[in-house]
Amino acid sequence: MLNGSGIKLFTGTSHPELAEIIARRLGIPVGKALVSKSGIGETSVRIVESVREDDVYIINTGCGEVNTALMELCIMIHACKIASAKRITAVVPLFPYARQDKKDKSRAPITAKLVANMIQKAGCDHLITMDLHASQIQGFFDVPVDKYLFAEPSAINYIRTNFHVPDVVIVSPDAGGAKRATSMADRLGVDFALFHKERKKANEVSRMVLVGQVKGKIAILVDDMADTCGTLCLAAQQLAEAGVEKAYAIVTHGILSGNALNNVMESSLEKLIVTNTLPQAENQKLCSKIEVIDIGPVLAEVIRRSHYGESISKLFHEVPY
Repeated sequence: MLNGSGIKLFTGTSHPELAEIIARRLGIPVGKALVSKSGIGETSVRIVESVREDDVYIINTGCGEVNTALMELCIMIHACKIASAKRITAVVPLFPYARQDKKDKSRAPITAKLVANMIQKAGCDHLITMDLHASQIQGFFDVPVDKYLFAEPSAINYIRTNFHVPDVVIVSPDAGGAKRATSMADRLGVDFALFHKERKKANEVSRMVLVGQVKGKIAILVDDMADTCGTLCLAAQQLAEAGVEKAYAIVTHGILSGNALNNVMESSLEKLIVTNTLPQAENQKLCSKIEVIDIGPVLAEVIRRSHYGESISKLFHEVPY
């Protein structure tokens, strides 16, 4: 816990529940800030309390109205900067536009780089995020970026608590997630498998080929984000056809857009376990298969260690209690 001296915590409108969890864990209140939107959609921010020479942390995640969340973050950073804050850290559990990280077509923008420039130009001194979709986004910043697989220790702890580990096989739904899957499998001491998938277009998979032995096992699919859940549901179906006993999925960012909840309910997945980097209360009401891992304590510990200048790398391997 913190004594509250020299540190302030603020939140935008994207995920105030997470900010409250973090604040309670740290033993400090959420700072007073008025965030509103005008009739024509302009975001207005007023920081109500003094931040002069304070270490300021602003929490806003890339969900809901993502453009609004991004503008709130940039305006709050700027407001604190010109109010003489000593250091400003943006805590963005889900980095907005993270999937637009490269120029994959002619005349396509690299929007993740643009977002990085916006956050830095607003006056951000430090970024804390979780499970970036592409690690190279760290290189878009000229300020420190703490991007760790914070969700991995939480996921491993969940698996050890809820499953008989020798019966588990870790499965990546695509080749790009092989590193994540092998890391978790190695730490658990179990086998892993992966799918090779071919896409017709974004968010639409045409064919998936399973590589690895899964028959008779409890398969746990792991990924950084679940959007429409088409890939996860198709992977679960193919795992069932390959003879797995049960199939689960553990995902850091549960975006769950479009028909995702219906897809999950109708799939052969036993559960979809997500973290609360995005609000999940409504999704849980609509889909009984959704289960949430609270990563608020992890982010709170990151903020505490950052404030006191302690090493954060310990959180690669441990879940704070």
